[in-house]
Amino acid sequence: QVQLVESGGGLVQAGGSLRLSCAASGRTFSRYAMAWFRQAPGKEREFVASIDRSGSSTYYGDSVKGRFTISRDNAKNTVYLQMNSLKPEDTAVYSCAANLLLAIYTTPSRWNYWGQGTQVTVSS
Repeated sequence: QVQLVESGGGLVQAGGSLRLSCAASGRTFSRYAMAWFRQAPGKEREFVASIDRSGSSTYYGDSVKGRFTISRDNAKNTVYLQMNSLKPEDTAVYSCAANLLLAIYTTPSRWNYWGQGTQVTVSS
């Protein structure tokens, strides 16, 4: 089992950048595919990005392609989400997730472990 703790959220102006981090407990972090999801008030949870165990393959939701970058450091048990050119519609609670299967899954039900989330607010 893995426990996940996100950090790095906050308030930023449109056009700005933030980097989120998700620290994982345990010694088996490299066995997990990792992902970021987000949920805005009144909306369903949305897939943002995912990365495979080695970091060699990444996947992105259409709304963030070209602006966000997911990466991981297995030595530090951490996955990152670099967010550039932020827009007000990026405002949401961002959560990281893990599974022992594949990174390609975009539905939340395929991800077994979740952090509590970090709030990102983008002002116009």
